[in-house]
Amino acid sequence: MEGVGLDATSAVAPIEKWKNDMSIAFQYYLDRSTPHTMERWIGTLVVAAIYMLRVYYLQGFYIVSYGLGIYILNLLIGFLSPKADPELEALDGAALPTKGSDEFRPFVRRLPEFKFWYSITKAFCVAFMMTFFSVFDVPVFWPILLFYWIMLFVLTMKRQIMHMIKYRYVPFSFGKQKYTGMNSTGTVVKE
Repeated sequence: MEGVGLDATSAVAPIEKWKNDMSIAFQYYLDRSTPHTMERWIGTLVVAAIYMLRVYYLQGFYIVSYGLGIYILNLLIGFLSPKADPELEALDGAALPTKGSDEFRPFVRRLPEFKFWYSITKAFCVAFMMTFFSVFDVPVFWPILLFYWIMLFVLTMKRQIMHMIKYRYVPFSFGKQKYTGMNSTGTVVKE
């Protein structure tokens, strides 16, 4: 009886070792890709283009594309939103600085850029894999889905932009500002 249990355990051990080795290798390359922002996004655009070509070629899987679009919209909102919501902080008494004399606090995203990229790339890969199974090819009238998604996008972005204007934050930075000194009038000159 004991010999049977040992054989099953010994058969599982190489599979677990292989899974662990693959996981370590995947994480190694994922960590190495972190500083290469432009190359990562170009790779994601290639994956997205392959997915779109497949959907166009098959003339189907519009419901999968709609779900993918909703998921990406959700990720975009997380990417554009601050980690600490100013509306909730205003109730607590702590708020974003609104005057020049207030303490400077940098913008910290709710969803960091790397996780945003990784989630979008995984989403396109999963959607691509779903196109190989006909169960996900639900017949729908795609122009209605496209119109509905565009309306959701416009309304959501309008709300997000109004939130950005109201609490005076910009979720994008273009690098560190460089100061060249003062001009003859005594004001600071930025490059």
